[in-house]
Amino acid sequence: MGDYYDHEVEPTRAWVIHPDITSDRGRRDAQPRLDEAVALAAALPNIEVQGAEIVRLPKTHPAALFGKGKIQELKERIQASDVELVLVDGPVTPVQQRNLEKEWKVKLLDRTGLILEIFSDRARTREGVLQVEMAALSYQRTRLVRAWTHLERQRGGLGFVGGPGETQIEADRRAIDDHLNRLRKQLARVIKTRELHRASRAKIPFPIVALVGYTNAGKSTFFNTVTGADVFVKDMLFATLDPTMRQLRLETAHGGDRDIILSDTVGFISNLPTQLVASFRATLEEVLDADLILHVRDISADETEDQKTDVLKILSDLGIKENAPMIEVWNKIDKLDDEARLARLERAEADNNVFAISAVTGEGVKSLLDAVSAYFEEDKIEREIVVPFSEGKKRAWLFAEGVVLGEAASEEGYVLTVLWTPRQEKQFREM
Repeated sequence: MGDYYDHEVEPTRAWVIHPDITSDRGRRDAQPRLDEAVALAAALPNIEVQGAEIVRLPKTHPAALFGKGKIQELKERIQASDVELVLVDGPVTPVQQRNLEKEWKVKLLDRTGLILEIFSDRARTREGVLQVEMAALSYQRTRLVRAWTHLERQRGGLGFVGGPGETQIEADRRAIDDHLNRLRKQLARVIKTRELHRASRAKIPFPIVALVGYTNAGKSTFFNTVTGADVFVKDMLFATLDPTMRQLRLETAHGGDRDIILSDTVGFISNLPTQLVASFRATLEEVLDADLILHVRDISADETEDQKTDVLKILSDLGIKENAPMIEVWNKIDKLDDEARLARLERAEADNNVFAISAVTGEGVKSLLDAVSAYFEEDKIEREIVVPFSEGKKRAWLFAEGVVLGEAASEEGYVLTVLWTPRQEKQFREM
């Protein structure tokens, strides 16, 4: 897809609105939600936020999201600021979008569309590009994009932000489905190649440690600090999109060395578009395959607990079990004041599964890496097990793990002598 945005053109003036639905019992504090929406807008090149506001509503209106009075009030502010694009931080139905665009005479983008635009701008690998395009098409399928003659600017991108002259999918759903099928076939070939790479890595007995966390939690900064890599780092949402893996050598408690594979992944976010969760499942398989997950949190963020909830929910949606091996990494303690910092350090020290660090200053990083190394220093147990002939996948997994000492056959199935850790035995029993 490439970079669709011409950095020479005048920026598009945008207005950000966070609808605060007061009847929603599960709603969160509106101000951090609005701040995040503004940060999402800032993550797109050539978007200049002219204003942002919280609009409180008892409930949404099916036809136009807001009531008539609020629509008129917002229209006056939008026109006074010469705004071209309105970003609504929440779901907007095709009917609501059409009616609001008609009333306000601007282009409107909901939260899903905005996140898809950001992903479109950031994707660099062939796999990432295909996945974003598939997610965008699935989204567009529900709202076939129209050309708006009152917008003069010509832009690229996925067609959500732009005006006439841009490439838009104006065909019917059948054409979109045909396009999606072609993309799925292309993606299948790309994934097959990546699976071959992963299979070759599996032959190397290095455990995989995956970094996950809310977007902008500092995963890439930590990744660069410990591996010496040069992954793109910026204080913005979704600075990292395509996964990166590096081999990392750790010290063991006995004075030796241990090699692991560290994987940096795309950041998560609340209300992640379902199209993206589905499309990026293949990329996030690195997390599913991980021997250990490091959940990196921005512990200085006011909404850090909400962010933790969002990350755990997405991990659950991806198929990660609650009891999956995971260490919490409380990053950015350097941003806390002395009192808050001391409180966090004391809490982390009291929990063997939590480490407070600063990826920028390096504080606490060595203790965390020592704990990661120690996690893989389990005593191995020799056992004899029988795997039925019908369960070839289990047998293949044992060989992929490199734990098989010997094999024979019996009437019941494969008789395997294995030397494994309690962790590997637990994984096997759960299969």
